Amino acid sequence: MNRLLAWRGHAWISLVVRLYLGGVFLAACAHKILHPEVFAVDVATYQSLPLWSVNLFALVLPWIEAFTGVMLVLGIRIRAASLLIMGMMLSFMVALSWALVQGLDMSCGCFASQAAAEDDPISWVTLLRDAVWLVQSIYVLVVDRDAIGVERWLRKWRKRHG
Repeated sequence: MNRLLAWRGHAWISLVVRLYLGGVFLAACAHKILHPEVFAVDVATYQSLPLWSVNLFALVLPWIEAFTGVMLVLGIRIRAASLLIMGMMLSFMVALSWALVQGLDMSCGCFASQAAAEDDPISWVTLLRDAVWLVQSIYVLVVDRDAIGVERWLRKWRKRHG
């Protein structure tokens, strides 16, 4: 098992996965950061958070998505970013499952607002998509020990110049 985890090819595969996941999270946060009031309506529509926490959640979550997306793209604190992505994906999947079981007809709120429900409706396919992103974040967490990115570059630079 250690030989499999130590395979050097994981660094390159993980880089592609990280760039993809980072891009997904950066794309997902853009609308939410620009229109937090619209995202708050999307969050409230899920009916899974206490009403008093909806606005705070709608203000904070997009910045966490942005932060983790940048971390993954740049190759900074990959394990921490992967853990954050995993936590978000699990919570998104729980909220999405709850909404599907309740039979709510709504937008996912992932990349667009409730106003664009026809462009981003919730479905079991949305849940499957989120599960794939969860598996990708687990892959990065488990195998990306020497991530290609800023941290690796800084480590090598310090070794040469330190």
